[in-house]
Amino acid sequence: MQGTTDGLSYGLITPVAAFLMACLGGAMGLRCAIRSLHTPERGRKTGWLALAAIAIGSGVWTMHFIAMTGFSVAETPVTYDRATTFASLGLAVVMVGVGLFIVGYRGATTMALVTGGTVTGLGIASMHYLGMAGMRLRGSLEYDTLTVGGSVVIAVVAATTALWAAASVHGLLLSLAASLAMGVAVTGMHYTGMAAVHVHLRAPGGPGEGADGGESAATLLGPMLVGPGVFLLLAAVVVVFDPLMVMGRERPVPVPRGHLGRGPHDRPLPGVPAQRARWEPTYGENAEEVSRRSAGGSRGLHDW
Repeated sequence: MQGTTDGLSYGLITPVAAFLMACLGGAMGLRCAIRSLHTPERGRKTGWLALAAIAIGSGVWTMHFIAMTGFSVAETPVTYDRATTFASLGLAVVMVGVGLFIVGYRGATTMALVTGGTVTGLGIASMHYLGMAGMRLRGSLEYDTLTVGGSVVIAVVAATTALWAAASVHGLLLSLAASLAMGVAVTGMHYTGMAAVHVHLRAPGGPGEGADGGESAATLLGPMLVGPGVFLLLAAVVVVFDPLMVMGRERPVPVPRGHLGRGPHDRPLPGVPAQRARWEPTYGENAEEVSRRSAGGSRGLHDW
């Protein structure tokens, strides 16, 4: 017997909320990924990439299950296995992380983008279908192969485009636009995958009667929202303590006129305009050079 499915039980509320969560995770993840590409220190780069993977993975995962809150089958209750549901979160974070680390450490080459985008897209699609495997109902799920393939292609293209944006788009507004595009693509992938679902019901009283051993989507939704809430707080803290997160790259430091140094001390003094910053010795300059610059010439130590 064919089940009657409805993916919009609550109207447009669940699709819009799902889209916003996908955009939120994508926005934070892309900013972290952009930041990592302009961070030379290996430890900090790894931290930014890990944070990006968690943000994007959590955003996609939360998007999926918010959307699933609006999914129902008229003839049977639908519940979810907690272990399988949270395993899908781990899968999403790990595979998105692998794709991000490929681009983060290999650079934005064509091969790195294609490889990283493919791995990330497959991770997003795998999260979706593993999450679907956690559904418990009086029946079984069958999928249309062609539509499933289309959803996987959408996920891979979306992930590759997002990685390209992280490597190529540096402006804040352009990055936000990329996040919106990613939200549209990921949400579109979800609903394309759901269009492939067919529910075949079992007879009442037969094997698999009911949906024992699972929890409703609404019951699981509360814990799911904790993750994005934490990342929102984390994003605020990161922006406060690291304003370069907003720009996504290191700003070039102005160099005073006549200053030939290029070492790590090549910085204008705090509170002093760049063109009048006092000269200070740069890395690698010896005492003789310091003395010569300080004592002679038209631009001595206090002439800036």
